[in-house]
Amino acid sequence: QVQLVESGGGSVQAGGSLRLSCAASGGTFSMYNMAWFRQAPGKEREFVASISRSGIRYYTDSVKGRFTITGDNTQNSVYLQMNSLSPEDTAVYYCAAKSLLYSSGSYYYTTNFYNYWGQGTQVTVSS
Repeated sequence: QVQLVESGGGSVQAGGSLRLSCAASGGTFSMYNMAWFRQAPGKEREFVASISRSGIRYYTDSVKGRFTITGDNTQNSVYLQMNSLSPEDTAVYYCAAKSLLYSSGSYYYTTNFYNYWGQGTQVTVSS
């Protein structure tokens, strides 16, 4: 059973930066597709960024050029560097993982694609 633990959230002013971390345990990290999602109050959980086992990265349009997702197999961790933050980025950020043998028939930018989730970390950006 894979466990994902996020950290690094907090409060920052607009224009600032934060780096989120997601530590994975209980599985072979290099065999997972990893992603970050976020959920603002009253809204559905939405895709932010993902990194495949081969290192291919995808981003939602609103964060392109500002956010960077990276993975470190030696640390069993995935990171999300967030720069030029705006109040619209305020949300709970969730780390997600898809194991090799799990198949939902969904796309990488949907929540159903992933079978493991962290508990989330709050990011608040003030204007």
